[in-house]
Amino acid sequence: MKIKWVRKGLIAAAVILILAGLFRHDAVDVMNKAVRICYECIGIG
Repeated sequence: MKIKWVRKGLIAAAVILILAGLFRHDAVDVMNKAVRICYECIGIG
């Protein structure tokens, strides 16, 4: 029974943090950094 509450709490925390990141436009920053890293790996950047 206690595990169900912990699981629900973790899911709720994850949803809240995902929404907070979306409202702060962090997804754009993460995508830009990922593109730069990939360019460096293949030798373009």
